[in-house]
Amino acid sequence: MQVLKGQHLGALFTFAEVGKHSTLTAAAKSLCLTTGAVSQQLLQLEQQLGFSLLERHSRGIRLTDKGKSLHQSISFHLAEIDAEIASLQQSSHKRQEIRLKLTPSFAFKWLVPKLESFHQSFPDIQVQIFAEGALVNSDTRDFDLAIDYRPHPFRHPHGELLLDEYLLPVMSPRYLERHSWLQNDAGNAKRWQEVTLLHDAMPWEKAEKNLEWRDWAKAMQLPITTDKGHFFNRTDMAMSAAEAGVGIAMARVALIDNELETGRLVSPFSPIKADAGYYLISSTQNESNEQFVDWLKNNID
Repeated sequence: MQVLKGQHLGALFTFAEVGKHSTLTAAAKSLCLTTGAVSQQLLQLEQQLGFSLLERHSRGIRLTDKGKSLHQSISFHLAEIDAEIASLQQSSHKRQEIRLKLTPSFAFKWLVPKLESFHQSFPDIQVQIFAEGALVNSDTRDFDLAIDYRPHPFRHPHGELLLDEYLLPVMSPRYLERHSWLQNDAGNAKRWQEVTLLHDAMPWEKAEKNLEWRDWAKAMQLPITTDKGHFFNRTDMAMSAAEAGVGIAMARVALIDNELETGRLVSPFSPIKADAGYYLISSTQNESNEQFVDWLKNNID
């Protein structure tokens, strides 16, 4: 039976972080170590295990098949350990606050308008919202709950689908008036050269910048060039540009209820499934979190 020594357990943690990056330099930076130190730990770990974890090439690193299998297992169990520690830390007292991490777009467009109803029902629970980045890093454990937009299927040991998303091209009423052909001749690929496409270039990590427009055009069997127009790192910015008359934004239906109801944004199309959705990830378990999760699910339209 192979038994890993203490120093090699540390190397497994290093390997777990290395597997998230495409170069040793990037991994070393995230670990606050030198590249040489990281490389040495990995070499010692490979010697101890008796098989290679990485393939090193001129452009960076790749996990071997065995490396991928081990990395998946380590990542899962580290997440389990983090969650258990957080749960134990809370067991001595009842928390009345919730650390919620999500994207700014989902916070501003979906959650905040509904949040008053939660406060009315649970006035003693404080919700601390962290919406700092365009993407949610759910690998860390600096939150109680997170809501992350991901393609289906998204597998996470503590994640569940909260809300399916749909895609819908939207524009200002004046923009549609200037391009009225969209209402009865939208299948004319040549005419699409007249409009400006507005993109969320970062719906999730490593997504292609024209992904949503490309998927919509494919679903509509519309042979148009989608790698053009203006690109934003947040979907609410693209929608704001559409509202200002800059072009047509590929919007997420869950985030534009108010704009459609008030007529600030319009569309001559019907929504299509995005093959993605908002996933709820629970890092800790307590009564406050359970009450907030129940409230979230009851507020899904």
